[in-house]
Amino acid sequence: MPQELLRRVLSAPVYDVAEETPLEPAPLLSARLNNQVCLKREDLQPVFSFKLRGAYNKLAHLTPAQKTAGVIAASAGNHAQGVALSASRMGMPATIVMPRTTPPIKVEAVRRLGGQVVLAGDTYDEAAAHARQLAEDNGYTFIHPYDDMDVIAGQGTIALELLRQGGQRLDAVFVPVGGGGLIAGVAAVIKQVRPQTRIIGVEPEDAACLTEALKAGERVTLDQVGLFADGVAVARVGEIPFRVAQQFVDEMVTVSTDEICAAIKDIFEDTRAIAEPAGALAVAGMKKWVQQQAAEGLKLTAIVSGANMNFDRLRHISERTELGEGREAIFAVTIDERPGSFKRFCELLGPRRMITEFNYRYADPRQAVVFVGVRIDRGPEEREEIVELLRGQGYPVVDMSDNELAKLHLRHMVGGHAHGVEHEVVYRFEFPERPGALLQFLQHMSDEWNISLFHYRNHGAAYGRVLVGVQVPPAQRQDFEMYLESLGYPFVSEQDNPGYRLFLKPTD
Repeated sequence: MPQELLRRVLSAPVYDVAEETPLEPAPLLSARLNNQVCLKREDLQPVFSFKLRGAYNKLAHLTPAQKTAGVIAASAGNHAQGVALSASRMGMPATIVMPRTTPPIKVEAVRRLGGQVVLAGDTYDEAAAHARQLAEDNGYTFIHPYDDMDVIAGQGTIALELLRQGGQRLDAVFVPVGGGGLIAGVAAVIKQVRPQTRIIGVEPEDAACLTEALKAGERVTLDQVGLFADGVAVARVGEIPFRVAQQFVDEMVTVSTDEICAAIKDIFEDTRAIAEPAGALAVAGMKKWVQQQAAEGLKLTAIVSGANMNFDRLRHISERTELGEGREAIFAVTIDERPGSFKRFCELLGPRRMITEFNYRYADPRQAVVFVGVRIDRGPEEREEIVELLRGQGYPVVDMSDNELAKLHLRHMVGGHAHGVEHEVVYRFEFPERPGALLQFLQHMSDEWNISLFHYRNHGAAYGRVLVGVQVPPAQRQDFEMYLESLGYPFVSEQDNPGYRLFLKPTD
């Protein structure tokens, strides 16, 4: 199969529609990481993503009868635009099935490119099932986003460009991974031509389907998939990409949401371009790998895979960037409830440490728990120094810099403990961003369960982050858990989260 993939890559006619994108030096990243860093700018394609390559190559290899009948694809983003533009250039009809949760900006982009849009389901899997049914009913050819030899070969043309553009030395290439089509194409080419180059895949920590498959020695299906980097939110790696990865991928790196946000900022500072979360994934992984390996003096390339970002998401990303870079720490600190306490607290931190956030509400006449953000310059060791400093002066402190509840919800809703609320349980959800999602949550809830806390945030994505507190008698907890499972929304219990205990948990 590797030789067959290489043959298909060499004959792929992608430049009928795609561009040969530049391999650009990243001087700021290079200086910070003490390595020679280059960015492969696939965000500069006509549809702002590498997906155009694979889509066009697949369509170019269809039979005349298939082209006449038309094609269909399921996608909420970049694959949809790649198929729509490719079909338009070839003069064939294209139907794109998109989840109903897809932001309007992406739906309109597909329509402008000539695709007929059908909205179906709330998730990619539901949209894909509907697309396959339409393909069967109407004789369309289904264009898979990653588990197809011609699609993989189209993506592999990136590797040919890297080999030409990178010179004689190419120590490591960092590749974002969703379903695996991109890394399969890149790895199959580079490892057969320049086997000493390391191929390193990068996935979000909450969507690491290839990482888990390589560990298990077989494809696995993740129970839940995080949606922040929606372009790589895949629960099961493709069959063909997995076989290629087993042979040619050297290692995998997983990164957090905060690390992805920091990488978006890094790319902006070097290029003045704004990558989407999946587009910045490889840079986030490269930074983490360099830190873990203490690597210096290497020539490293990261593929910036896309820039289809909703503008509304930038607010959330900017919030998380400083945490991802280790430039901000957030703490829950207990101080005396008396005049001058805040002043003494700030004096203890010193004039050179800037307080970035301070949230507080009076709740107890003896002591107060404050939510405080502090600007730091030296990463985790400075966070530890602050904790030791405060504890040394008798302040109880909890470092909440890695606490997802605190970063998503708590900093926006510190308002004091509720009184007289019994049997409260608290969960963090991802709701699909569509009409009726909240109603569905409420409709089948027992009248005996009362909502006691609710906080919702949307970040311009296809889902919203929700924190919900519900009063559930202990004898009904199992029934409530079964109810939550039946909804199909990803959720996490936050009952034991220190942020909930310190700031929100009801008191007697």
